[in-house]
Amino acid sequence: MLVIARCVISCSCSAYLLLRTVLLQRMPLRWCCCTLRAFRSASSRWTVSVSPQIQRNKMSNSSDWNLTFDNVALRVLAVDSIEENYVRQVAGAFFSLVRPVPVEEPQMVSYSERAARLLDLEPSDMQRPDAAEFFAGNQLFKGSEPAAHCYCGHQFGYFAGQLGDGAAMYLGEVVNRKGERWELQLKGAGPTPYSRDADGRKVLRSSIREYLCSEAMHNLNIPTTRALACVTSGSKVVRDIYYDGHPILERCTVVSRLAPTFLRFGSFEIFKTLDSMSGRIGPSVGRTDLFDQLLDYIISSFYPKVYETFCDDRRKMCAVFFKEVVIKTAHLVANWQCVGFCHGVLNTDNMSIVGLTIDYGPFGFLDYYNPDHICNGSDSAGRYSFANQPKICGWNLAKLAEVLQRVLPLEEGRSILEETYFEAFDDKFMSQMRKKLGLIRKNLPEDRQLIEDFLNTMAETGADFTNCFRGLNQILLPGSRDFDLSSEKLKSHLMKQCCTVEELRILHKPVINESELMVYATLLTQQPELLESLGKGADFVKNEIEKRKKLNSLKDCSGEMKTAKDSELWQHWINQYSDRLQLEVDNQCNFDDLNLERVKIMNSTNPRFVLRNYLLQVAIDAAERGDYSEVQKLLKILEDPFSDANLFEDTPEINTGSVEVEEQNDSNIDRRILEIGRAHV
Repeated sequence: MLVIARCVISCSCSAYLLLRTVLLQRMPLRWCCCTLRAFRSASSRWTVSVSPQIQRNKMSNSSDWNLTFDNVALRVLAVDSIEENYVRQVAGAFFSLVRPVPVEEPQMVSYSERAARLLDLEPSDMQRPDAAEFFAGNQLFKGSEPAAHCYCGHQFGYFAGQLGDGAAMYLGEVVNRKGERWELQLKGAGPTPYSRDADGRKVLRSSIREYLCSEAMHNLNIPTTRALACVTSGSKVVRDIYYDGHPILERCTVVSRLAPTFLRFGSFEIFKTLDSMSGRIGPSVGRTDLFDQLLDYIISSFYPKVYETFCDDRRKMCAVFFKEVVIKTAHLVANWQCVGFCHGVLNTDNMSIVGLTIDYGPFGFLDYYNPDHICNGSDSAGRYSFANQPKICGWNLAKLAEVLQRVLPLEEGRSILEETYFEAFDDKFMSQMRKKLGLIRKNLPEDRQLIEDFLNTMAETGADFTNCFRGLNQILLPGSRDFDLSSEKLKSHLMKQCCTVEELRILHKPVINESELMVYATLLTQQPELLESLGKGADFVKNEIEKRKKLNSLKDCSGEMKTAKDSELWQHWINQYSDRLQLEVDNQCNFDDLNLERVKIMNSTNPRFVLRNYLLQVAIDAAERGDYSEVQKLLKILEDPFSDANLFEDTPEINTGSVEVEEQNDSNIDRRILEIGRAHV
């Protein structure tokens, strides 16, 4: 009865929140009516469908999974004394104990065999008839202890106060046969004390995105959380994807995630003192005992050498720890920039304390190279644009330094950041870029200009980021047989990657109108602090002005004119590139061996395939119809993104249960992947 009562309360609160949204955001009445109708349908169905699940909510423990749980975090870090699950401010605790809410008819969409091996799980384990029950949260593994983590965060530059795991649940820490410790999470398993106005659920489309991108990033050799499985269900929730008055019912879906830890910068921000801009504080402000508890746990668990060496000098220990976090973060964002990955929501609560890519939301990989690309529709100011990522990660580290000042004086923390971050970023970025261009024998100062000119030429011509880099393997070293032919072949390839005039106009379309730009330009000269507080700084105004200039220059440009200009730009850069490649050659050089070595290194750093949004959409659309084979097929491709091999051999089927599949259209991965397979190998 308690479960049903909470369902009713939840329904009433959700209806209230819908009305509140209408009043505060001035949404049309039609939107409210449509949403309420859909919500009544969904909530009625959910209440009825949950009641048969109440018996299952006992969470039967299974001992035959052979998973060894050792939940150190819950033993060492403070746990909320209130066990009842309702939305509230949680003071004096890092975790709140919770229970996953069961779903109807869980079905395995896909699982990652490689991620499963981290827990010593075999394909036969993941194909068990009850596997979906466990990875949906309907049943618990023996030894697991579900909990939600309390953290805070700066969102779009403002301190938002308590946030926490609103949809994710810590199940525990699994120790594998190698002695490696992996935290196992369920994302989308139901509400927690940190769910705020939400229902703690995720839907199929967003879950597939996180599942595939987690594994894609790992296989691109970029530090990331891992995705073990994606499980959907017959339970549904209401979502209005575009907030346009067309709410729909979508299937509740759960992603199981793995990482050494999901602790983040925001984990320390629960101790934040009064924020002058937002007027908020962290829920555990003043609890110095808990601050020390968290600091010791993180350093001893994930930076053990630092702890062993400096545990008797806490200030020094914290300084070295902070420097390590700075370097890991700098290397991470450098890796992103080298593969064209745009995270989209780089708030402090989405920054891993161990340097992992976490929390995949509105991410995107670049198609046409546009340094100002924004993949988050809510980010009108471009705070989290592709080009801004290094700067923003540095800003987030500065916020981490502020909350560490109880042990590490703020001036010392800022000094470490200033002396370390951009140097570490630049070293990693230039090292990777040299490999991507096949500059493997010498590190020369002029390499920086060559790389910048390559990026600028891609931006000027609107060329495809991934395919341009991959195609650089076609040019031979000067002095090789057929060098001139290979140079022409490279130019032909690069020209094929350029966008049309109309596409280039779209890329340079301004975000704001002329009157808004005039206001922001005035603020920039007279009240720059106010402009920054609005989330639109000097870079934003500059970019808007540059977009207008570029758009004006394209006004009378024809396709033929663009092609001629593109040809000139690329030829100029290829000449620069050839001159630099000449410096790789000496009198004793074996051209064949060196060309082979270059291509091997370039092909291992320039992916042939990345997770493009339209390929994701093909897999999502098929999955929405009940066909999960496209998800599995795309996963297989992303498991070997640098490969030249045939990617379209038979893909193993997985046990997804009995699913009725609608008639398929011809928009499958095999056909669509060929559209971006223009990168010659």
